[in-house]
Amino acid sequence: MKILFVMPKVGAWATHGKHLGPNQLYAHWAAYVREKGYADVEVLDCKALDIEMDQMVETVKSKKPDVIVMGEQLHSYGGYAVVAHFNDTAKRIKAAYPAGTIVFGGLWYSAMPTETLAANPAVDYVVMGEEESFYDLINAIDTKKNMKDVAGVTSRIGSEIVMGPYKPLLMDLDSLPLPAYDLFPMDKYVGHTFWKPFVELVTSRGCPSACTFCYEWDQYDPRNPGDFLKWRSKSPERVIEELNLLHKKYGVKVVVLQDDNFNVNPARVKKFCELKKASNNPIKWVSLGRAVDWINCESILPLMKETGLFTGVFGIEVTTPEELKKIAKGITVEQIMKTVEILRKNNIAVVADIMMGFDYDDEAVIKQRYEFTDMVDPDILWIGYVTPAPNSPMWKMGLKKKWIDPTKIDFARWDFLHPVMPTDHLTIEDLGRLGSWCMREFFSKPGRINRIMETDFDILAKLCFQDVMAGVGKWEAGATKGEVHI
Repeated sequence: MKILFVMPKVGAWATHGKHLGPNQLYAHWAAYVREKGYADVEVLDCKALDIEMDQMVETVKSKKPDVIVMGEQLHSYGGYAVVAHFNDTAKRIKAAYPAGTIVFGGLWYSAMPTETLAANPAVDYVVMGEEESFYDLINAIDTKKNMKDVAGVTSRIGSEIVMGPYKPLLMDLDSLPLPAYDLFPMDKYVGHTFWKPFVELVTSRGCPSACTFCYEWDQYDPRNPGDFLKWRSKSPERVIEELNLLHKKYGVKVVVLQDDNFNVNPARVKKFCELKKASNNPIKWVSLGRAVDWINCESILPLMKETGLFTGVFGIEVTTPEELKKIAKGITVEQIMKTVEILRKNNIAVVADIMMGFDYDDEAVIKQRYEFTDMVDPDILWIGYVTPAPNSPMWKMGLKKKWIDPTKIDFARWDFLHPVMPTDHLTIEDLGRLGSWCMREFFSKPGRINRIMETDFDILAKLCFQDVMAGVGKWEAGATKGEVHI
């Protein structure tokens, strides 16, 4: 059986510049089925190789795969906007090559399996589970088993759409093989235009928090969306093994640890840093985490810095105790301020984001949110619009208020850069205007620019700031004029 993973050519977020990395869903799934005996596996990364749609379709036809796989584990390629590209790609490939079985998985699709199959006849199966479910599907196709019995998979069986049994999550991530980076054009990947060679990798899955809007809700079986609360991690030893592979075999110099909360377990983070230092691995790294998790790692921040951490990322989202409670963020205003303080104290660049478009937002609330953030003074600010994940509380609220119609979503604009629904007080146009004002205000202050460029930050952090600033105009054009960049 020949399995082909296809990544269509898509853009990057406006403030990310040139930004692309190996698709982690493909890297993990390919490695797993290959270990189980399905050796004829390829990845066609059209974004990395700059292959347009027509050439991509012809390339797929020429390879004659039995199974074609599409999907994503991270939003690093542009939020839900990638869904539009995957949907279109499936239609084009099926029309030109009907012999291929098309499988979707990952973000959005895991939470909307029946809806996906109903809306796109070109797609044959949706994997709601992880590596094990994907392998079970491949094996079932190969051995012609009854698809109704395949756990973690929704199948198109004749005219019927059938959801298979629930598949429990894999808890031991160390049991997985190392990602199949050998299938990717590793020399093509770059972060924020200047970071290269570059990889975004995932060392843990899930999150101990349950923010009302978060994309974590959309990656799990819709019958049990709260599975993401079961935080699971690779051991520090396994993470270092992967980093050493990336450095020694592929020359990778920069990684972003895309875990939603890499810092959940300070003991794990400390062990990771100790092992990285002992192995003399020179890769520079970026980490994401909640404010409370950064604070819990305060005592080891010097060690994290010593071992290559140059940027810390966390979500502010909203800026009052009442709002933080309302969106179930699980942090306090004091922790937000403390996080900026301790990262800056350790000369680690601070990247934070705020969001707008919550149902209660009005102009005064948004301006207060910005003014607080301006006072806290992160080095780089990202602004995202509320774009509810399927099955999340915010999604259910949007359905109830009729702000969301799942059958009419314009995925090209579901990228967190475009307002996609109004609030009780603001139109979509109002949100675009206010977001543009916030971005322009933040990045137009000479004092902030001078401080960042003159401080003793790692040059990679300064280059990221430069890249983000260069994209502000594109961000504004998306928010206010509807321009699409992904």
